[in-house]
Amino acid sequence: MKHPAGEPPKRRRLLRWLLLRTVLLAASFYAFAALSLVALRRVNPPTTGVQIQRRIESWFRRGEYRKRCRYVPLLRISPDLQHAVIAAEDGRFFQHHGFDWEEIRDAVYDELEEGRVRGASTITQQLVKNLCFTTHRSVVRKAVEFTLVPLAEWILGKQRILELYLNVVEWGPGVYGAEAAAQYHYRVSAARLDPDQAARLAAILPNPRRRKPGQMNTYSTIILERMATLPRPPPASSR
Repeated sequence: MKHPAGEPPKRRRLLRWLLLRTVLLAASFYAFAALSLVALRRVNPPTTGVQIQRRIESWFRRGEYRKRCRYVPLLRISPDLQHAVIAAEDGRFFQHHGFDWEEIRDAVYDELEEGRVRGASTITQQLVKNLCFTTHRSVVRKAVEFTLVPLAEWILGKQRILELYLNVVEWGPGVYGAEAAAQYHYRVSAARLDPDQAARLAAILPNPRRRKPGQMNTYSTIILERMATLPRPPPASSR
């Protein structure tokens, strides 16, 4: 059966329209994300993509959701926690420019040679994911994230990236940021966390909604050993 003479041009116009809409949508999102990074140099984020995701998930499950989050400057976060998180999540944080290519190479080697899959995301990558996206993985998210990470490094700088990350990252069900984590798990302020508490909090970051600091004996010991060999982060400066 032959198509009417006018159908192929209509189909091509529809495809062009859909493609244009997709490009415009992607460009608008990217522009919004870039402008948000500029604003975040001075303004603290009221929420994040992951926090919105958790609220929506709770609503669909009809479960109770209580958000615990209190933003504090880096000066009021224990240097031990800063040190522990860097040791656990991104040991070369102050050396790379958003991507740790050595860690990526090692992760690829482990997967190809040993069949062991592990993450190689830097703190900057995790911050961009938390701010702009959700925990769901996709090729599209990774592609956009890849372009935003160098921008975040350039606009924000290392100390602001670390401060934002420590204030938005998930540390338990509805628990976001170092201050809420310290209060929730240890009933102290983030400034008063000792090295052992800091290492245990850093140890739950890969799976904060299932792990508890008191269960992290082995991994927290490994983090403390890494901290002993890793230089301490430079002192936080007031903005």
